[in-house]
Amino acid sequence: MKVKDIMSTDVACLDAGDTIERAAQLMGQYDVGSIPVCDQRRVVGIVTDRDIALRSVATGQTASQSVGDIMSADIAFGSPEMDVHDAARIMSERQIRRLPIVDGGSLVGIVALGDFSVEPELQDNAEWALKNISQPEGSRME
Repeated sequence: MKVKDIMSTDVACLDAGDTIERAAQLMGQYDVGSIPVCDQRRVVGIVTDRDIALRSVATGQTASQSVGDIMSADIAFGSPEMDVHDAARIMSERQIRRLPIVDGGSLVGIVALGDFSVEPELQDNAEWALKNISQPEGSRME
């Protein structure tokens, strides 16, 4: 099965200059825990609810701080044509729950652990990836 068969294509994007408040609003509107940060449709980072909590709120920043200040810029990507097992492997290795999907340099979707778990034949992949994602860095099993 290909990633394009399970990925979400209705993906909100933020600009690096958007505020953390805007990021939180979009997360609530889309009921998601992360939003890609894009320059046009080219992904330049990702901001998560955890980034907001730890890199903004915990450090006493304001909701008007820009997303570019707290986003993770070293992100992994997938492609629509890649096998879902490869996407699960990347997510496990990078300890991430969501993988932006790009085609021709542009964001076309996102695949999340939940996308694996709704497909009966992929539930083992979701279990395996979650097991590795949830382990501390030093104790991950390869």
